[in-house]
Amino acid sequence: MTLNTPQKPVVLSIQDLSISYLAERGRVRAVTKASFDLHQGETVALIGESGCGKSTLVLGLMRQLPKNASIDSGSLLYTRRDGSRLNIRDLSKAEMRRFLWSECSMVFQGALNALNPVIRISGMIYDTAEAHGLGRREAKERALNLFSKVRLDPNRVFNAYPHELSGGMRQRVLLAMSLLLQPQVVIMDEPTTAVDILTQRSIIEVLKRLRDEFHFSIIFISHDLAVAAEIADTIATMYAGEIVEKGPVDEVFYRPRHAYTLGLLEAAPRLSAGAETLESIPGSPPDLIEPPAGCKFHARCRFMTDPCTITAPPLEYTDENHTVACYHRDQVLATRRKVLS
Repeated sequence: MTLNTPQKPVVLSIQDLSISYLAERGRVRAVTKASFDLHQGETVALIGESGCGKSTLVLGLMRQLPKNASIDSGSLLYTRRDGSRLNIRDLSKAEMRRFLWSECSMVFQGALNALNPVIRISGMIYDTAEAHGLGRREAKERALNLFSKVRLDPNRVFNAYPHELSGGMRQRVLLAMSLLLQPQVVIMDEPTTAVDILTQRSIIEVLKRLRDEFHFSIIFISHDLAVAAEIADTIATMYAGEIVEKGPVDEVFYRPRHAYTLGLLEAAPRLSAGAETLESIPGSPPDLIEPPAGCKFHARCRFMTDPCTITAPPLEYTDENHTVACYHRDQVLATRRKVLS
């Protein structure tokens, strides 16, 4: 956990972003009116079950959506280091190619699949560098320096093929490569998936150290609440394509106001819980082709009342930095306090 940085400049402002996929049955509303600001040096963690829209949101930000997907509305406002602003949606393909990696980079889920198995690490670094006008000598110097910072043997890794490296090493290679062109924003999609707990810890420690040294901002996608709590300044809970709660990490974890966030926290295993049965959230996420009226979580919610099934609750501030869309925010908070007492 790190200190919140609301006083720092906004690097990226996502406002009312909606994304859908065209399927045989109709249009899947994968992301609906998602909004949040990312400040300089801040880490925002997007949490939620698989399929809630986390990865779709960042793929939309990177303009890397599949052909059957489209950004239906919203703005993606980015502020460069010189203070100039642009809407990522307005960039041409050529401008977007220059923007990616130099301004905003991404560490994709699955380190082995993200690296070309028939090309040495050096070849992938040179390809990225040359596409952005960076010479080979400087690219190699930067790469070796970054490999050292992520606790890898620089020369060995630089000349290796991906299959010659462990999962944790490949993940750190991707992290180093994402910083090669010194971007302001780094997106990390489940970076600790499929690695053991010690490797997870190592990756998080390296990531925090690099963020503090290079002052980049992070959008961190995870379904692992413990990992999110370790790295994030701000937590944004996503459910059925919507951001239903957002606030400082301590505020959201200790004083949640949305029933879904509470359910996620209760479903996380606790050392103090002993061998008792784990809690779970009943039911399944809704059909996003024909979503239910009212709050999309109401069918799975223990606090549900009639208004929840009729009108979706608005996203409102509970205090200066904490927003939530839930009619039963006070009951949720009281339940969490009872558990923690």
